[in-house]
Amino acid sequence: MATYALDAAGIQWTEVFVGGGIGTIGAAVSAGLAVAALGRRVAPAVTVDVGPRVGLPGLPSREVMLYSNLTDRTACKALRTLGAAIRSTAGGPT
Repeated sequence: MATYALDAAGIQWTEVFVGGGIGTIGAAVSAGLAVAALGRRVAPAVTVDVGPRVGLPGLPSREVMLYSNLTDRTACKALRTLGAAIRSTAGGPT
């Protein structure tokens, strides 16, 4: 998604780091090695959104769908709680 937005804006980019997961990428961003397209929920606390300051294009929002066939009452409650947490941070309907 981020690379498409950069291409559409005519901004040249070079991939310089590929991490094995969000923790690795977050550590690289926290160390000041690069920028990354991270959701606010998963971005390390010490990072700042520099996109507007350096002229990066905004990213479109995405829908998150959660499907489950669980019938266990405790598991269903946990999934409802997870869904509410995602909606509360994304500004979606509650």
